Amino acid sequence: MNKYVLAIDQGTTSSRCIIFDKSGSIVSSEQREHQQFYPQPGWVEHDPIEIWEAVLHVSQMALQKGGLTAQDIAAIGVTNQRETTVIWNRNTGKPYHNAIVWQDTRTSQICRELSSHGGQDRFRAKVGLPLATYFSGPKIAWLIQNNPAIRKAVDSGDALFGNIDTWLIWNLTGGTHGGVHITDVSNASRTMLMSLETLCWDSEILEVMGVPESILPGICSSSSFYGYAQYIAPNVPVCGDLGDQQAALFGQTCFNPGEAKNTYGTGCFMLMNTGDKPIPSQHGLLTTAGYKIGDQKPVYCLEGSIAITGALVQWLRDNLRLIEKSSDIEELALTVEDNGGVYFVPAFSGLFAPHWRSDARGVIVGLTRFVNRGHFARAALEATAYQTREVLEAMEKDSNVKLTTLKVDGGMVHNNLLMQFQADILNVPVIRPKVSETTSLGAAYAAGLAVEFWKNLDELRSNWCKEREWLPNMDDAKRQDLYLRWKKAITRSFDWV
Repeated sequence: MNKYVLAIDQGTTSSRCIIFDKSGSIVSSEQREHQQFYPQPGWVEHDPIEIWEAVLHVSQMALQKGGLTAQDIAAIGVTNQRETTVIWNRNTGKPYHNAIVWQDTRTSQICRELSSHGGQDRFRAKVGLPLATYFSGPKIAWLIQNNPAIRKAVDSGDALFGNIDTWLIWNLTGGTHGGVHITDVSNASRTMLMSLETLCWDSEILEVMGVPESILPGICSSSSFYGYAQYIAPNVPVCGDLGDQQAALFGQTCFNPGEAKNTYGTGCFMLMNTGDKPIPSQHGLLTTAGYKIGDQKPVYCLEGSIAITGALVQWLRDNLRLIEKSSDIEELALTVEDNGGVYFVPAFSGLFAPHWRSDARGVIVGLTRFVNRGHFARAALEATAYQTREVLEAMEKDSNVKLTTLKVDGGMVHNNLLMQFQADILNVPVIRPKVSETTSLGAAYAAGLAVEFWKNLDELRSNWCKEREWLPNMDDAKRQDLYLRWKKAITRSFDWV
């Protein structure tokens, strides 16, 4: 009897494998960080081979820790850092270039050129996205334009493109020996190349960007049989694929229109289910494919993407040596009563939603002789909560739905100071589920549904339960004063580049 589902969660800073049982509880897990490369200011790269090797390692360790073999696994699901772009040789399996990470800004010139005809929203009606360095399409164009080996391989038919989900599934299902070259609707919608209406690659945009369809993966449902694993758990069906933020939405069981979640990771990503029709955003949000289960209609989302949240804590740790480990940030922030007037706008690679300012850069404002390390720590945490409020306000305007509670997940939700401040600044309750690894859980759910390990969405809903809730505890005048100062601080980051 196959009693478990294995989820591979390949994130921006680490790869993890989590094995879940039928109740959605974690049986075993393993995690490994991978290297970040910064070849130039604004450039961020990963080594795709290192990522694949890390995925192999953590998966084997998770099985070993749980005392499990392939025979115990019913299905494998994959979730991934989105937009991160890999082009590799279909015959050798070797990448032509490091993966260009979603945070990377090297495509700003390409985006400027593309927006010189029709503006930043040139393709938004079709793809739901503004022209920005964030998305995969301009990254593919940059690689083709700047790497002669890739240009040659594209012409000869040897090149394959994929975001990280495609790269992993291709390798997992055999690689050069019959690997399956696919992606799902949630990941395809982040390339800026897929029509939200047809769920197919858009030939007009491909032509404008100079991206040949021959290198692109086939677009599939998020919960569907893709192929059998040749590695990790041989002959187990690989049948779940979701971009990490859509996976978290699915893992939080936000299956009804109007339900929303916020994931606190390297960046922060708030998604609201808007049902089976894409809603165009008028307030700086992204319209994106949420998920598609088998032959059912796709479900769409509004998304607010914030580039730097947990990454700011890592920056304080690694670059400024202000703390030894990320979890120390809460203790340091608790040494002071408030932010001391300090505001930290972490626009390290520009600002994402709702501003979309690639000309912005990070600023710290309000410094006086009174300020100490504790104020820096508190201001860094508060920056996450303020940015989340900006996104929530835009979401409420676009959807005409007033959010009553916010479901949260991701690494930072174990920071109680941040969660309380988030509830205070939003003036809504913030709820953490019992299983906070909802990204991995969403990938597991998608895979499990495809093989009827779980029968339907109601069964998944019954697994969800609350672990902790934070209620707002701040008077309105203070809330508004703090937020107005944040809005002022944001403007100081504009027009820097």
